Amino acid sequence: MKKVLFTAVALFLFGSSFAQVENDSIPPNGWQKEGNVQLLFNQSAFNKEWTGGGTSSIAGNLTVDYQFNYRKDDFTWDNRILGNYGLTKVKDDEFERKTSDRLELNSIAGKQIEDRNFYYSWFLNFRTQFAKGYEFSEDAETGEAIRTETTHFLSPGYLQTGPGMMYKKGDNFMVNLAPATARLIFVDSDFTSRAGYVDGDYFGVDEGKSTRFELGAALTGFLSYEILENVEMEHSLALYSNYLENPENVDIDYLLNLNMGINDYLSANLIFQAIYDDNAVGAFQIREVFGVGINFGF
Repeated sequence: MKKVLFTAVALFLFGSSFAQVENDSIPPNGWQKEGNVQLLFNQSAFNKEWTGGGTSSIAGNLTVDYQFNYRKDDFTWDNRILGNYGLTKVKDDEFERKTSDRLELNSIAGKQIEDRNFYYSWFLNFRTQFAKGYEFSEDAETGEAIRTETTHFLSPGYLQTGPGMMYKKGDNFMVNLAPATARLIFVDSDFTSRAGYVDGDYFGVDEGKSTRFELGAALTGFLSYEILENVEMEHSLALYSNYLENPENVDIDYLLNLNMGINDYLSANLIFQAIYDDNAVGAFQIREVFGVGINFGF
């Protein structure tokens, strides 16, 4: 666990030392809005005479990224909505499978301390998923594929909020520490009411309940920079420690997004995400998505 935490923090700090963060101009007062929609596509096909092995498949991943930020002199309010959903279908498989599924809202308000890069802050984070999630297995007698629902929209859902202190240098580098963060985990009570359910088995929620309350410390960071012309790298890091139970088990959510522009409408994109949450799975969760994308900015 300590190695995992060290690795996540080291990646973020390495990126911050590499980046050239500019803060030469003060953004104007008022609202600034920007959005982007991207569709990544992957496909492979083999005919029956192909001797090298392989299975035909098709996959797509849709990402929506919308920011709406407000500034009034020494007050800032930054908001970002992220939506990501992907599916893959392998030939001869009965069911398609998800490659990604995430809906997230980040909001942070800050009051600047004199003319420094430090702010008194209050943040809010909400995340869940769009569609049902399944575990896949096979019927021992018939050999038919079986899928069992394990998650769906708002099960689980996470809501975090609390006061803190933020360091912000421009729009591309921010670190926020919130030492008194309330976190609410909510689930569908159908999952916690099944026969033989053990308290905490489903995202830490007790038998028959639909919510779990935690109080702890949250550290979040964001960094974005251009490493080559038309090649932008973005890091997001979120750490959380629950004071009320096993504070040494720090939850980690690290996301790397590498966007390589081809022209105004085409790009190649690499997404890497690493999550550690022992209430969900007592192991490190990893996902990676790479493909050619079609972009639409608004």
